[in-house]
Amino acid sequence: MTPAAIELLGLLAGTLTTISFVPQVWQVWKSKSAKDISLGMYAIFVAGVAMWLGYGLLVGSAPVYLANTVTLILAGAVLVMKVIFDRRDKKEGHDAR
Repeated sequence: MTPAAIELLGLLAGTLTTISFVPQVWQVWKSKSAKDISLGMYAIFVAGVAMWLGYGLLVGSAPVYLANTVTLILAGAVLVMKVIFDRRDKKEGHDAR
């Protein structure tokens, strides 16, 4: 494979894995509930994505830092909504996990 083809493969892979978070963000936002989302999983995942972003910047890999920038925003949004909605549900006496 040529370097350009390898870069394109990385960009396509990053695009697909990144956009896979859009339905989750939309569902949590639309339902205003994240009770079935694992706080621990998303916290660890967001930390890992932040590290991948740092790695991508350090090695100068556009597919890595571009995909992880967007993924960090999307997964971070789910994490923030999880915290906010769970606190709201707890305050209102709803069954929040």
